[in-house]
Amino acid sequence: MKTIKKEEKAAVVSQLKEAFSDYQVLILTDYRGLDVESMNALRRQLQESGATFRVAKNTLLRIASEGTDVEKLQELFTGPTAIAISTEDPVAPAKVLKEFAKDHDALKIKGGILSGKPLSVSDVESLASLPDRDVLLAQLLSVLNASQTGLVNVLAGVIRGLLNVLHAVEEKKAA
Repeated sequence: MKTIKKEEKAAVVSQLKEAFSDYQVLILTDYRGLDVESMNALRRQLQESGATFRVAKNTLLRIASEGTDVEKLQELFTGPTAIAISTEDPVAPAKVLKEFAKDHDALKIKGGILSGKPLSVSDVESLASLPDRDVLLAQLLSVLNASQTGLVNVLAGVIRGLLNVLHAVEEKKAA
């Protein structure tokens, strides 16, 4: 096993601490049994989804998590640990990890944290089953648009009804 120098450890802790202070979602995994090719494929997929994936020693993770929300996950810092971190879309990395774990039994999701709230394995899987951010925004927009359209139709209905009554009165007087 490669030993790293004190300066390198300090740099890793600093990078992790920075990542732990600016995240949307952070998911811990156990990668024991994955070969280098699979790990690289997973890294690429996560990178395409806007997330980073890094392996770190548990002691460095513990030190870096002190004083951050990630400190709540310290009991999960056991065995080989890799972290997927996203600062943008919290759903995308969960989807990538869930799909990758289906094809690679060696990858195990340990848990995670979403905006300060710890996530269990089932929570991460539930997060992965949500639609993408763009789909959720489109659904929200359609709901907002539907309420405005309904209001316009109701107001137009009142005016339409008044016009029908006036038209009927006009026809009655003309006759």
